Amino acid sequence: MPKFLKTLLFALSVTLLFLLALPKARADLVDDLKSKIEERNRVIQELEKEISQYQTQVEKTSAQGASLKNKIAALELTRKKLSAEIKALENKIARATFSIQELEIQIADTSLTIKRGLAAMAETLEKIDEEESNSLVETLLNYRSISSFLDKAESLSELSQGLKAELKTVRSLKQDLENKKLEAQGKRQELVSLATGLSDKKKVAEYNKAQTSKLLTQTKNQESAYRKVLQEKQALRDAFERELLDYESQLKFAIDPTSLPTVGAGVLRWPLDSVKITQQFGDTAFSRSHPQAYSGQGHNGIDLKAAIGTPVKAAFSGSVVGTGNTDTACPNASYGRWVLIEHENGLSTLYAHLSVIKAAAGQTVGTGEIIGYSGETGYATGPHLHFTVYASQGVKILSRQSKICNAKYTMPVASLNAYLNPLLYL
Repeated sequence: MPKFLKTLLFALSVTLLFLLALPKARADLVDDLKSKIEERNRVIQELEKEISQYQTQVEKTSAQGASLKNKIAALELTRKKLSAEIKALENKIARATFSIQELEIQIADTSLTIKRGLAAMAETLEKIDEEESNSLVETLLNYRSISSFLDKAESLSELSQGLKAELKTVRSLKQDLENKKLEAQGKRQELVSLATGLSDKKKVAEYNKAQTSKLLTQTKNQESAYRKVLQEKQALRDAFERELLDYESQLKFAIDPTSLPTVGAGVLRWPLDSVKITQQFGDTAFSRSHPQAYSGQGHNGIDLKAAIGTPVKAAFSGSVVGTGNTDTACPNASYGRWVLIEHENGLSTLYAHLSVIKAAAGQTVGTGEIIGYSGETGYATGPHLHFTVYASQGVKILSRQSKICNAKYTMPVASLNAYLNPLLYL
């Protein structure tokens, strides 16, 4: 191989190795970021273990009975759990930030490598073009013998093969660059989602703190006072339910059966990631024991176990018809904070007893989108999600004056034939 070609190929090899190698300072920075990401992963794992332990303790405490001591203990354990969840989210935000920084360095280095590789190829192609632009006679005259000319031709052929290999490398780097850009975009979206989740979780923590303060104020830390509060809440709720049932019994909304989807699992998605039904729909033991509230009609939805702050998700895509809080007019008597979504399949769904509402009236939501967080607003003997399914034609959001509460409340009301068994569609 001619000396000039050996020199050129050697130069290309050195250039390629240089381009593919990160400068030491940047490599150290990437290593530092990887170390920070690993540390955040370790902290997150520890916090998630702590969160799980708190949740187990909350459930154990709640199962021990409805006493003031147990209620305060459960709220305090919930506070610690929410605090750990906030710390976990903060660490996930830091981890995502470090990942984005690492990807940005890799993207910058890969882009530079591609640019320099293309420049090196352009220079080599220019050299080949210079050789090939001469006429055969001119080329022969430039060499002392036919033999040296043939050596040169062979060298250019080998150089062409080298360019093909380098072009393949650059193309591979280009694909790697696109993949890294997509990964970085995903991390940025994750960062936005985590930041929103952190803000929401802090609101839930504020709600939990307010619940504890309210309970202590109402009871003055006395068990007898707590029992009285529970009795008063039960009496108010029963009276309000009778008043509402009397009104709904008079409603005559026409419902076209053909407007409803065919009964079957999967029509709707469960509104919680982890599902445990604590009260069924319709004529249940609980509804039979409270005929004064249900008048034999039974429970108008299902209750799902959900610790305070559990994300509540839309059971199907649709439009948020409205949101509200019955506690502003009738504290502890009904749904508390609620969200009603109308779906295109003829069904509407209600999510009640929320601690925080994320959705807004008129908003379009997708299946599985977080619309709020569970709590125990309204009448609730403990944290849970009340989930109702209606025939959309038979439910409306109305504002009515309550004689029981002596105030005007706003909430979904429906003709009795509009209430559907959620389990027929989940």
